Amino acid sequence: MVDIKWVWVFLDTVETDAGPSWEFWRQVTRSGLSPTRGERGEFATFLPADGDPWIKVQAVQSGGGVHLDLDVADPRAAADEAKALGATELGVLTDSEGAEAVVILASPGGQVFCFTTAGATASQSREGQVDLLDQVCLDLPELSFAVDVVFWHELTGWEIGTGAHHEFSALRRPDGIPVRVLLQRLGEREGPARAHVDLACRDRAATRARHELLGARVVAQGPRWSVMADPVGRTYCLTDRDPATGRLPA
Repeated sequence: MVDIKWVWVFLDTVETDAGPSWEFWRQVTRSGLSPTRGERGEFATFLPADGDPWIKVQAVQSGGGVHLDLDVADPRAAADEAKALGATELGVLTDSEGAEAVVILASPGGQVFCFTTAGATASQSREGQVDLLDQVCLDLPELSFAVDVVFWHELTGWEIGTGAHHEFSALRRPDGIPVRVLLQRLGEREGPARAHVDLACRDRAATRARHELLGARVVAQGPRWSVMADPVGRTYCLTDRDPATGRLPA
């Protein structure tokens, strides 16, 4: 088990779409945008009005998607533990002194994630929010789902919760961690892992209307969720979960 200090959501967007994508997500999360950083100005952080940030954006040259960065005391030790559980190491980024600051890995099912060096103690402001980007859903084909549920549970030590729908398993977010991890079993038997973000909404219809005004469109409706696409085609969901707790109403 790895002691995770903080979780970052990364929205990875192809460079040609980065401008409109970043602006849409900045507005829907009611955030400010940090100065860009990186050799190409490819990284930025969303700055909430209260509390510490937990969402970052990255302009990539190809692909795109969503991944998690997990802040830990020692990225190398955490990566070695993840590999013992079945992860594959993809690369390493070093800091100015040559120390390993970021280790890039893939879960057994192929979902990319990173271990990063933990910073100062952080806190998230959840009370009073009308909606909140607070969940990453890992979308996994049949052959990858069970092994990745076990992997993420053993890696984090977080309790697994299951609901009425057999295709979902959730890792219970510990107090002090800003992002919940949900795993979804897809209908296909095999294929690549992917991920999307979910927002907890106090009034899903009101949030949906606001997002549509900002350029999103509705893809599908469920009993407790709306599947949306942002202005550049990124799929995400609005859910009926309570922004303060991250859980569905009783």
